[in-house]
Amino acid sequence: MKKTILLFAVCLCAAACQTLPTSSEYLARGDGYFKDGKIEQALKAYDKALALNPDRTDIYASRGAAYFFKGDYVSAQNDFLTVVEKNPYQADAYTALGSALAALGDYDNALKMFSISLNLNPSKPETFFSRGGVFFMQGEYDKAIADYTSVILLAPAAEVYNARGAAYLKKGDTAKAEDDFNVAKGGRFPEKLNEYSMID
Repeated sequence: MKKTILLFAVCLCAAACQTLPTSSEYLARGDGYFKDGKIEQALKAYDKALALNPDRTDIYASRGAAYFFKGDYVSAQNDFLTVVEKNPYQADAYTALGSALAALGDYDNALKMFSISLNLNPSKPETFFSRGGVFFMQGEYDKAIADYTSVILLAPAAEVYNARGAAYLKKGDTAKAEDDFNVAKGGRFPEKLNEYSMID
């Protein structure tokens, strides 16, 4: 009888343990929801993952991305800031933090974050593209063109040629602008930069 009760207790405990998701499982669920465009469900899953393991920077990074695409740039900024505080060598987190700051209109600090990111990883086209966008918004078209050209050398994409063309147009160089717009329309390159490489 004791063996039966003990076996039942072990089976019950094993069944209970199997039904409790881990932080990794909640993170995977959140990532799945995020890819499906279900941002609110993704945020709930990330919150549960962080409740189980509040030290995982990858969960903060994923939740920050969900907040960013929701348009909640302050919450995104807070999550990305947590990542860089916990891991100051994570280049992509500085890019993400810079993007959130830029979305909030804090261009100077955004540029600082992009520069830190590029010091850590000088060959990340997404960071050059983001920084080029901030330079464009500030009217620093030569710097924007330089960054867009860096992206084109690393991973050419139609949106980058369009962005550089727009910068040339703002400078009054219509011939170079037209050349870039034509390359963008030519179909030789992917439409979007992230078709080459998603941010790690």
